This record gives sequence, structure tokens and C-alpha cells, in this order.
Amino acid sequence: MWLDVVKYLDQKALGGARGKLPGCRGEARGAGSPPRGLLAAQWRRLPGQVGIQVSHEDLCSGRQWSVCKAYATFVAQDQANAKVKLKPLTPQTEEEKIEHSIAAERRRMRLAHKDTLKDLLNHSPRETAELETRDGSVVVPAEKTRVESVELVLPPHANHQGNTFGGQIMAWMENVATIAASRLCHAHPTLTTIEMFHFRGPSQVGDRLVLKAIVNNAFKNSMEVGVCAEAYGQEMATSRRHINSAFMTFVVLDEEGRPRALPLVAPEPEDGERRYREASARKKIRLDRKYIVSCRQTEVPLSVPWDQSNKVYLSYNNVSALKTLVAKANWVLAREKEKVRMYTLEEDQFLSFRIEMTVRITAAQAFSLLSDLRRRPEWDSHYASAELVQQVDDDDMIYHVASQTVSHENKPQDFVILASRRKPCDKGDPYVVAFRSVTLPTHPPSPGFSRGETLCSGFCIWPETEETSKVAYYNQATPGYLNYVTTNIVGLSSNFYSTFVACEKFLLKNKDDLILQLQDL
Repeated sequence: MWLDVVKYLDQKALGGARGKLPGCRGEARGAGSPPRGLLAAQWRRLPGQVGIQVSHEDLCSGRQWSVCKAYATFVAQDQANAKVKLKPLTPQTEEEKIEHSIAAERRRMRLAHKDTLKDLLNHSPRETAELETRDGSVVVPAEKTRVESVELVLPPHANHQGNTFGGQIMAWMENVATIAASRLCHAHPTLTTIEMFHFRGPSQVGDRLVLKAIVNNAFKNSMEVGVCAEAYGQEMATSRRHINSAFMTFVVLDEEGRPRALPLVAPEPEDGERRYREASARKKIRLDRKYIVSCRQTEVPLSVPWDQSNKVYLSYNNVSALKTLVAKANWVLAREKEKVRMYTLEEDQFLSFRIEMTVRITAAQAFSLLSDLRRRPEWDSHYASAELVQQVDDDDMIYHVASQTVSHENKPQDFVILASRRKPCDKGDPYVVAFRSVTLPTHPPSPGFSRGETLCSGFCIWPETEETSKVAYYNQATPGYLNYVTTNIVGLSSNFYSTFVACEKFLLKNKDDLILQLQDL
């Protein structure tokens, strides 16, 4: 089973330490076709995040396509079941560097999932009595979809340590979930995604596993099935150990391969209503993730509406987009004036630029000064003002920026910008300050301004010595910014140089004050 193959590879990467799998999230693509021997697994970042890609190959035509993609998190343990500190992983290729750099942001998003779900439920109606109505749809009581099965763990189901294969448990859980889904639609359902697959504890040879599944909610073209696995050691044992849980999404395909409309579900009172509402919240989260995170940068609108439910995914997209841009290998030196260098990158119909220089300031000090947009007007002549309008958390803020730049409408531009700052996760990682445009209901476009947008920009700061650091500014130019970029590239302007020199003076002037402020804390 692919998960257990990955676990074996994972143990090799850990230098022989045992790998415990606490969680996994996966997405199936074209699940009607079985994969044929193409499995790719790659260690992303400590602690133990592994990316998994399963592909299908037609041996006659040579055509390949993606079947499933997942991320699994492992924890290494020694013989005493204590966590093992792992040696750092050094990525080699450009793709590895990109995945390695955004793995920490993916972990941040995963850890915030529970709070995001709770916030959605707190701000949504608690009544589920008024169910969605669909023409011609029948309503199926949720209890009629309930399935329970018992499996005995035999030696072929376990590894050499006697613990049940994680892939075997997943297969059993998928079986009962498929039966529950079939009871709703009376057809053959197709699994599309697996969410929040948590391994809460082990099971051993001789254990009985009780597998329970029920349809939590049915949407127009998909349904969510909740599954849990409990283990007990003896036939008459009264206490059961909750060892696994997951949420699986199914669709029913018609003759043309399109998702079919599904019956409605009437939830059971109390606990069933809770599961019904949570399923709706998880679908909202999945849509946000698909819309914001999974899309390519060219497929995401410049300004995405910000709210509490999608803030984690917008921050993830903000940071990962900048880190992806930083990791590109095809940067070309366009201009150099004294110690300030300007690079360009033409890719995917985008023109991006990078401006960098070395400054006699520590990376932490530069990070602290440049991450506060309210101080940007002190050195950037393009900024008229920057106002903090939303403190999302300690590392994410939303600013309203008024620009000195005049648009083609002969109005000054303004921006609503999400700023996400991140400290290094590993040695060699940069300090990151990422910017992107968002929309806020409290700050609609004003008649006195022309609303501008930024797709991907920000600072990366690398320490070079104890007293110096390399400061680099990146920007994926939008149409309104192209004139500034191209005039600097061809030498008709040296605005990039004067702006960065002003930035250097600002950093040097304020670093001593920053040291005193930190000492007073």
C-alpha cells in the first residue's frame, strides 16, 4: 500500500528511526482508474512532512496522468517512544527548494484548521431544520446511511513491529465510507478527497477494529462521509481506543463522467446536527483552499476578499507565492549601479524584478523595520501613507496604502494590502515579508483614489555576517506597474537605485533606536 511504502522511505530518510504517522491529507484525481506502479514520495521539511504523488500510466500509449496527491506528517521515535531530533534536510533542485520553503507555511495552515472551523461555526446559523431544497430531490435520514464493521488484525496486516499498516486501516475505512455513501445515492460513488486523516494511536495484531461511517451532509453534487476507527484487544472488552478518524468526500458520476445531483440528508438530532454543520464548514474551507491555495498564480484574482474563514489560506498563498518567486533560477542581471543590483525574470506572461543590496545591519533588525508598512513612507517616495486597518495575528496585518503614483484616471492610487511576515524556520532560510492585495468590506474603493492591486511582492533578508545582511525586494509586476519597471530596466530612469539607497539610509538610521527599544523590553 502506497502509504506504507512512503513510511518505509520515510524511515530510511530518518536514518533508521521509526516513523509514526499522526496525520494525512489527500486529494484523489480520476479515482475511477487504478494507478499502475508510479509512486513519488519526497521529504519536504522537518518535522516529517512528506509529499506523495501517485500517477497512472497507460503502457500502450505512454500517457501519464495524476491520480492522487497527498501530504503526510511523520514523527520519528526511538525505541523508548521518545521523539527524535532529526538532522536538517538540504534541498537540491529548484522544485525541492520551493516545496521545502513552503512546507512550514503548509504546517501553519494545518495547525490553524481547528480554529478556522470553530470560527466558521460560531458565525454561522445554528438551525439546520430549514434544509436546502432541490427540485425533485428526496430526503434521506442520515441514520439510514450508518455503517459499522469489525475487522480482525492478522499478521499480514501488520509490520515487523506488530503495528497495523496505516494503509490497511485507510483501506478498511474507505470500504465502510463507500458503503455509507452508496446507501445515500444507491449507486457506485467515487472518492475524491480525504480530509483530516488522523492516526491518534496504534493498533496491534490480535486487535479488533470497529469501523463506523455515516453521511454527515450531502451537497448538490458531493457528499461528506465521516469515518472513525476504534480498537479493542479482547472480544468482550468494554473500553475501546479511538485510533483513527477521517472525512471523505464522494461524488457519483453519470455516463459522461460528470458529478450527478444527490439526495438531501436529514441529520440526526444534536450530534448529527453538529456533524451536519461541521461538514458545511469543511466544504467552505475546501472551496477556499481550492480557490486560493491550489490554483496557479495566474488563475487567482489579484484581490481576493479577506475574511476570518479564509485568512489562513490567503496568508499561505501570500507567503508561498513570494517564496516560489524567490526560488526561480532564471533571474537575469538587468542593471547595476554601485552596490544596488536589479534582476528581471520573464515567465508565464509575467515580468518580475528583484532589487538587492548588502546593508550593514543584522537580518533581524532589517526584518523588524521593513515588516512595518507604516514606516515605508519614511524612505519610499511612492508611498504617501500606510494605515494599519486589521491586525490579523502577530505575523499578518492588513494595511490601507495611499500612493503618490497617479493613475491614467489622473487620481492617486490606493491599495489594501495583506502583509505576512515570517522568521526563518531553518538555518539558511531568509526572513520573509510578503505582500498581496485583498479586499475588505470596510475599505471599498474611494472616489478620490484609483484602486490599485499588487499580485506578489515583498522582502527577503539573508544574514551574511554578524553585522551585515542581504536585503532583496521582489515584485511580480502588474500592468499598472510595468512602466516603472521597464523604464528602469532600459536605463531611462534610476528610480530603483535612489529608492533602495533611501531604504539603506532608513535602516542604518533606525537600527540603533531599534536596539534600544529591544533592550527596554
